[in-house]
Amino acid sequence: MTKALLVIDVQNDFCPGGALAVAEGDAIVEGINHRMAAADVVVLTQDWHPADHLSFASQHEGKAPFDLTEMPYGPQVLWPDHCQQGSPGAAFHPKLRTDHADMIIRKGFRREIDSYSAFFENDRKTPTGLEGYLRTRGVNEVELVGLATDFCVAYSAQDAARLGFRAAVVQDLCRAIDLDGSLGAALEEMAKAGVQLS
Repeated sequence: MTKALLVIDVQNDFCPGGALAVAEGDAIVEGINHRMAAADVVVLTQDWHPADHLSFASQHEGKAPFDLTEMPYGPQVLWPDHCQQGSPGAAFHPKLRTDHADMIIRKGFRREIDSYSAFFENDRKTPTGLEGYLRTRGVNEVELVGLATDFCVAYSAQDAARLGFRAAVVQDLCRAIDLDGSLGAALEEMAKAGVQLS
């Protein structure tokens, strides 16, 4: 079995002090570094939005961060402006050992569509290319860590399971936004999809 570690969005804007900070988002960095050092394959994901991305509340008159809107691909949470391409907020946390990475996948760079999953845009159809990379590396099992448990980690884990990978989420090395009960719902959905929660 070849196992890949997917390190999801450990970026400054998702850590304390960032534009879309996840509580204790920086507390998992050291543990992730240890895990990366022992992994067969390491992939980092990076949210990488243009400044006018349509998932930003600032692009919708009269809307506030965390409001819901309807996009052509379904419901979309509107976020504070975050992880703008080339900005300090989009950079990886300075203590994350990025030298361990075999590949970095940037997602959310198309203005019209958000991308939580490491595998697909939020239309659940447009691929990022990660599946092909993992297959060519002979990976059949993925372990997921990072930010945030209830959005990008959960979507990535469910897609991994749907694509036939054995998927596990290391909860100690994740942190959640927990927006209106989103953590509980995400854990339930992941379990239903066959994702192992450790």
